[in-house]
Amino acid sequence: MDEYLKAAIDEAKAGLNAGGIPIGSVLVIDGKIVGRGHNQRVQKGSSVLHAEMDCFENAGRIKAADYKKATLYSTLSPCDMCSGAILLYGIKNVVVGENKTFIGPETYLKSRGVNVTIDDNEECKALMKSFIENNPELWNEDIGE
Repeated sequence: MDEYLKAAIDEAKAGLNAGGIPIGSVLVIDGKIVGRGHNQRVQKGSSVLHAEMDCFENAGRIKAADYKKATLYSTLSPCDMCSGAILLYGIKNVVVGENKTFIGPETYLKSRGVNVTIDDNEECKALMKSFIENNPELWNEDIGE
């Protein structure tokens, strides 16, 4: 398994262990993880702290030229909000652990020049399947249903 996807999975597990939704993300520039995060909507009572947004926040200020070299890893397909941030910052590469549980606007990202790679990772799918079975109302809240 890719070491960066594994780091995102570790973030997802940290979120789950803290009572949240098991989605994790890392931002990689020049082979180095510069930001990491996990969904913290539950833990922080936040409306916006999806894994990718938490990752961007934890990465801090980054130069536009560096974002263009970055790859964002996420255990689950990024939603509209997180995809908007990907476009805003000019990130050209996104690796998705799985998109069977939820599929964001991947086609739109691709149409805007973003390389989207789907790993179809079994561990990512199992984390989400178990979580949704045990917490359907929380999952529906997170995806806006």
